Amino acid sequence: MPQYYLSILLFLPVLGIPFLFISKNEKWVRVWSSIVTLGVLAMTIPLFLEFLKGDSGFQFSHRIWNFIELQSGGLDYHIAIDGFSLLLVTMSALLFFLSALSAFSNVKERVREFFILLLLVETGVIGVFLSVNLIQFYVFWEWMVLPFTLMVGIWGEKGRIKAAMKYLVFSFTGSVFMLASILVLYHYTHTFDLEELAVVSLNSIPANIKFWLFVGFSFAFAIKVPLFPFHTWMPDVHEEAPTVGSVDLAGILLKIGLFAYVRVAIPLFPQVFLEYRNLLTALAVAGIVYGALVALTQKNSKRLVAFSSLSHMGFCILGILTLTEEGVAGGMLQMVNHGFTSGLLFFILGFLHERTGTNELKDYSGLAKSAPFLAVTIGLAAFASAGLPGTNGFVGEFLVLIGTFKYSLLYGFLAGTAVIFAAGYMLYFARNLLFGEPNSLSSGLSPLNVREKFIVSIVAGIIILTGIFPNILLTYLKPSARVVLNLTSKQALQERAFLEQEGNLRNTKKKFINYRTLGAEPPSYEDRISSGRGTGIPGKKTVSQEAEE
Repeated sequence: MPQYYLSILLFLPVLGIPFLFISKNEKWVRVWSSIVTLGVLAMTIPLFLEFLKGDSGFQFSHRIWNFIELQSGGLDYHIAIDGFSLLLVTMSALLFFLSALSAFSNVKERVREFFILLLLVETGVIGVFLSVNLIQFYVFWEWMVLPFTLMVGIWGEKGRIKAAMKYLVFSFTGSVFMLASILVLYHYTHTFDLEELAVVSLNSIPANIKFWLFVGFSFAFAIKVPLFPFHTWMPDVHEEAPTVGSVDLAGILLKIGLFAYVRVAIPLFPQVFLEYRNLLTALAVAGIVYGALVALTQKNSKRLVAFSSLSHMGFCILGILTLTEEGVAGGMLQMVNHGFTSGLLFFILGFLHERTGTNELKDYSGLAKSAPFLAVTIGLAAFASAGLPGTNGFVGEFLVLIGTFKYSLLYGFLAGTAVIFAAGYMLYFARNLLFGEPNSLSSGLSPLNVREKFIVSIVAGIIILTGIFPNILLTYLKPSARVVLNLTSKQALQERAFLEQEGNLRNTKKKFINYRTLGAEPPSYEDRISSGRGTGIPGKKTVSQEAEE
């Protein structure tokens, strides 16, 4: 495979934009945009065929050394992929393709401008997942903000301007903190390479500076997840966004914050992460329970799904925070699963809104009789969101809960209660839409056309397939999960702490030198996790204290 293959995949959406101006015909714009997004999806197939499943290292790397000259050295262009990012890129490519198809009918004004923004957002998202360079990561992180803001602000509902501005302000605020952290980090390390930063010693950075760097990155990432209590922008954006905006936000954009914790925050500052993961875990569990309880009270269908997403994203980050084999793999798996489940729900709600002009649950009744095909897909999406066995939502949540109970019985119990609440709000959601006698609005619904049936059938099929055969995804995720486990292990922290101390570099055999070596089989949870604040093992010294001695 050519080394520039990933670069073509990354920039294909942008390269397709000029061709949107060939014709003024709106049909051409819609068809060409769908072809471009399908092309991106098709390019992921060879990646799966040639990907080495057991390898945790970065693969298909494309690196241009000194792409930009800097006074203290060159800035490289560097993209690559591992198992985790491969699944996220593929999921994103599929949802963008289906989003382009769904916009055939629900985007009626400024069609060319809409699809230009959609293609720009796709490149930004894929760029984040592929970047192995911290500055590139930041550039693509920012790349998608303005196009998505415009999508919400121009094609959204009545409150679209306020929701778009809220999203912009939250995103920009977090980005300022991240950029400041990147620049300070470079001042001390003179590198932007994420793989190098994950294994080099950071002893030259004072402890208080490392803490504030971690806070800066975490604040930006927490807003994107969103982690409670930084979630207040999300329900408003979901309620006002067009169908494509809601699908892409819940299915793809929310995953960027969680991915950033795995790719940036944990590898760069594992000791600070360990010391404060109890606080992050408390926020994650609070978001799980709060999101589920508030979803029970919602009258607007899109806000209900939005708050359910807050709860589900809490499950995802909770799995990562447990630092157990089951929890980390489950958290990663749930990120992919939630992308498809929430995507299906918002596709369905978009098709309903297109026909009725309302998202209020009270306006619907009896869809099981008036629209049986739609009712079946609603039921499947509700079951998957509630974590019913046989659907993809079950496996991820089950693994996360197993890992959480290993880490903390209290947090495991609290997170487990949200599973009950999830069943409650999804049954409430399904009851309002499906049961009872069809009212005038429901009985007059036109059936889904072939294009719409294709969209929901593809996503529904993936939900069932990965629910029955979760190893299809776990095979790619486990090596990436091992990297997270080893990055936070006692041995890795000792290596980084001893690295710059006189004499220790010669006397200490360094095991972890890159992501490939970090993918080794990790020790048991008790052997991996050294003690200290936030580790859950009282009475022992931290790695940094041991290193000082």
